[in-house]
Amino acid sequence: MNENYRSFFGLKKEPFGADIAMKDILQTDQLVDTKARLDYVIRLGAVGLVTGEVGSGKSTAVRYAAGNLHPSEYRSIYITAQSGSIMELYRQLLNELDIYRSSNSKTLMLRLIKKEVADLVLEKKMRIVLIVDEASLMRLEVFAELHTICQFEKDSKPYLPIILAGQNNLIDKLSYRSSQPLASRVVARSHLKATSLDGMKTYLEHHLAIAGIEHNLFDQTALTAIHQGSGGLFRKANHLARGSLIAAATKEKSMVAAEHVQLAATEVF
Repeated sequence: MNENYRSFFGLKKEPFGADIAMKDILQTDQLVDTKARLDYVIRLGAVGLVTGEVGSGKSTAVRYAAGNLHPSEYRSIYITAQSGSIMELYRQLLNELDIYRSSNSKTLMLRLIKKEVADLVLEKKMRIVLIVDEASLMRLEVFAELHTICQFEKDSKPYLPIILAGQNNLIDKLSYRSSQPLASRVVARSHLKATSLDGMKTYLEHHLAIAGIEHNLFDQTALTAIHQGSGGLFRKANHLARGSLIAAATKEKSMVAAEHVQLAATEVF
């Protein structure tokens, strides 16, 4: 794509990117509510859920909540779930904890993980948080066994809170009887909904400001087209907004209109 659109509009950086700094994350009501719920989960050492459609901001919400934990007191272990077995999940955990293993024994892997967590909590006085993104991809066998990681000293010590983020079918998978030991530990849920038209306007203006533009570049028709085209979901709105800026700049238009959003829509899914 033509990068000249940045100089045309006077943008100081690529707008609507995924690599947004913590300080620049827009603090919506949903984001603040999700953080409060996850703080509660972490304080209790329990399990919390963050659900929503693809692109609704789940990963950003979890990153925001974890990013506000003081690094001298907390250690966040972040993994992206796969459709593999519980063994694959344990391997990811061992890797994140920098634990070398010489065996593929599931029992040994679990023992090593729990020992490291206990050592971090008891000896180094750290509070550990396990964050599993894309958790809805996990097999039912993983949901059936994941609760065993939480059990310390005969299940009397809440050393390892878990945050599961995923699409809406995460709830369905936790509803199976085999998942009940894990589901019974859930104390808070956050479901991220699509934003309103006013919310989208605020979101677009916020991201333009991050890129150095203090005035709105999207007229009302463009705003409506982005909101409708994205379904109120931020990730697709990012693609449509950036693409429509490029289309407008190509036509040397200082304001983005619906026709530019429509052109951008032909490039994205």
